[in-house]
Amino acid sequence: MTTLESFLFDAHSIITLVSFVTFVGIVWWAYGVHRNSDFDSMANLPLNDDRDLSKPEQDHV
Repeated sequence: MTTLESFLFDAHSIITLVSFVTFVGIVWWAYGVHRNSDFDSMANLPLNDDRDLSKPEQDHV
């Protein structure tokens, strides 16, 4: 192997390892226990009542 081939092999290995660690970190962050309450509140958003549309809006200028 030449020096360039060796460098490219090492670079591919390092990039693969960094990508995998990043992926595992994102999955851990997204599905961790501390995010459970956020997911529960977001899951109920479509079921929440909208503001009362029969009243005229008060915040218009």
